[in-house]
Amino acid sequence: MANIAFFELEKFGLGDKKTYIRDHLKGHTLQFIEEPLTEQNAGAAKDADIIAFFIYSKINNPILAKLQNAKLVTTMSTGFDHIDLAACKQKKIIACNVPAYGENTVAEHAMALLLTLSRKIIPSAERTRHGNFDLSGLRGFDLQDKTIGILGTGRIGRHMAHYAEAFGMRVIAWDKYPNTALAKECGFTYVPFDDLLAQSDVISVHLPETKETHHLINKENVGKIKKGCVLINTARGGIIETEAILRGLKEGNFSACGLDVLEEECAIKEETELLHETFQKTCDLKTLLEEHILLQNPNVIVTPHNAFNSSEALMRILDTTIDNINAFLSGVPKNTLQ
Repeated sequence: MANIAFFELEKFGLGDKKTYIRDHLKGHTLQFIEEPLTEQNAGAAKDADIIAFFIYSKINNPILAKLQNAKLVTTMSTGFDHIDLAACKQKKIIACNVPAYGENTVAEHAMALLLTLSRKIIPSAERTRHGNFDLSGLRGFDLQDKTIGILGTGRIGRHMAHYAEAFGMRVIAWDKYPNTALAKECGFTYVPFDDLLAQSDVISVHLPETKETHHLINKENVGKIKKGCVLINTARGGIIETEAILRGLKEGNFSACGLDVLEEECAIKEETELLHETFQKTCDLKTLLEEHILLQNPNVIVTPHNAFNSSEALMRILDTTIDNINAFLSGVPKNTLQ
C-alpha cells in the first residue's frame, strides 16, 4: 500500500474527480492538497511515497529534503521544467509526465474553426437569431478538392491531416523533420515552405514556437500566399506576425482567419496553465482580446486559446497520471523523464 499525495487538482478543474481517483487507486492512502507544492506545505506530504502535481508545484532539492519517503514524482503536464531531474536522480526518485493529452482535441478545434469560416456559421446563426432568414452574403465554399497546407506534422498535425483527408481535401505539408512513413500513411506530400504558401487554399498551423518558427509567416513572405487562402492557427500566436495577418487580409492573401492564439497574449508554457487562477490574475487575456484589431474584422474568428480545453483532454491527463502511478507500483515505470 502506497501513500499518494495529489496537489493542485481544484485549481485545474479536476477537484470533482477525487472519487474517480480513489476508485482507480484502491487500497492506497490518498491525500488531496489544494495548493501547489512548496517548501511551506511540503511537510503535509512528508509520508508520501508518490507525489502528483501540476506546473505550479516545484520539485527541487529543498522540497525533496522534506519529502524523504518520495519514490515517484509525476507531473500532470507535458512540460517538466518545474522538476529538477538531477536532484531526483541523485535521490533515486523516478519522475514522470503526461507526454500528450490533447492532440485530437486541438485538431478538432482547428477543423471547427475552418468549417465555421467556410460555411459562415457565425453570421448565419446571428442573423436567424434575430428572425432574419435572408441568405444574401451567406454563401460558403466546399472543403472537398481544396488544398490544405499543414505546417507541422507532429501529433496534432497528424490528426489534422486525417480530418482534412476525410473531407476530401488534398493535403500537403511542411516540417523541418519530415516523417515519410506518416506521409504515406495519411496520403499527403511534403513540399518546400514557399510551395506550401503558394499552393494552399487553407493553411493550418501545428508547430511549436521556437527561435526558428517565430514569425515563420511574416510581412515579408505573406505576399507569397495564394490569394484567398484561409488561415487557421491553434498553435502559438508568435509563429505568425500580427502585421502579416493584417496585411494578408488587406491585400487579399487571406480571405478569412480562424485564430485560437494571438501574438500579443502572455507567454505560456502549458495550455492547462490557462485554467489556473494564478495565470488568470496575472494575465488579462480578455482585455488583450477586446483591444485587438482583429476582433473587429468580420472575416476573422478569434477564440480564447481554448482548443485544448475539453472534458476528455483533462480526463486523459488524469488517466495518464493514474496509469503512471500504477505502472510504477507494478515495477514497470512508464513515461519516465530520466
